[in-house]
Amino acid sequence: MLRVNISDSTWAKHSDSREMVSFRTLNRKILFVWILCQLNNVFVRAKHHAVPHVSQDRCSKQLRYMSKFRPTVVLEKKSTKDAMRTMGPAKVEVPTPEKYLKKHSKELKLPEQAQKVVINSYTMRKSAVPARTDNPPMGFQTQRDFIKTATAVPMKPKPTSVDTSKGHKQLLENSGLVPKYIKKKHYGEVPEYLQQRNEEEQRAQEEYDMFVEEQRKQGAMKHLSDEERHIVLEGLKKNWDELHHDYQGLSLVTDNLSKKARRDSLGTAMKQLENDIKLIERFKTIYIPSY
Repeated sequence: MLRVNISDSTWAKHSDSREMVSFRTLNRKILFVWILCQLNNVFVRAKHHAVPHVSQDRCSKQLRYMSKFRPTVVLEKKSTKDAMRTMGPAKVEVPTPEKYLKKHSKELKLPEQAQKVVINSYTMRKSAVPARTDNPPMGFQTQRDFIKTATAVPMKPKPTSVDTSKGHKQLLENSGLVPKYIKKKHYGEVPEYLQQRNEEEQRAQEEYDMFVEEQRKQGAMKHLSDEERHIVLEGLKKNWDELHHDYQGLSLVTDNLSKKARRDSLGTAMKQLENDIKLIERFKTIYIPSY
């Protein structure tokens, strides 16, 4: 609310002066100002009530999700960046006449190896030198023959071969560079285990022949002569040729079951004849049962 204070002196001036407005006009102005102030207060209150009051908690931002890998990502991002990479450093050292380019100055050089300092360290102390007053030990005897040891022939070193540029050595006997096995006493002879195996096979063959001979004598088996064996072999080969001729005359397209069955039967018969021919050609002595 607007308050207007009018002092007595001002009031007297207005009453005395005829040129100023009258008292009634002044009261009207004061009343008009008071009404405007009242309307202003009402407008401010209405505006205050119209706008909802928002609490401080609602205005604050809610916590957002933050990844635990955020610091790692930031460090990785910074690691790939180099300072002054685009425009270069702000200040560059200007070469001076004293630091001119010298020959072989930009060639790579190996770092100088520091010399190793050898320090002799002993864990045990040497025995002290005997004093003059100490008497040497007397009465010791040894069985060693010094004359024989002095006149003995020194041991010869074993022959070796150097196989690398760094001096690696190996015994020449087991290196494979000298003949070793061809100089053995039994080189080139049949080993004993092979002789035993041959003897066992020969013994088994003799026992089998004896058994076959006994059975043949008893009439249980009949020996097939060479002529009969040759006639049987020729007959098998002739039968195989006939089957092979029929097999070659078959149609190339097997579009029905009868053609497929015919081809399979001929293939099976030819396979059986081949096995029989191989068996007769392999064994020259053949026995057949007489029953």
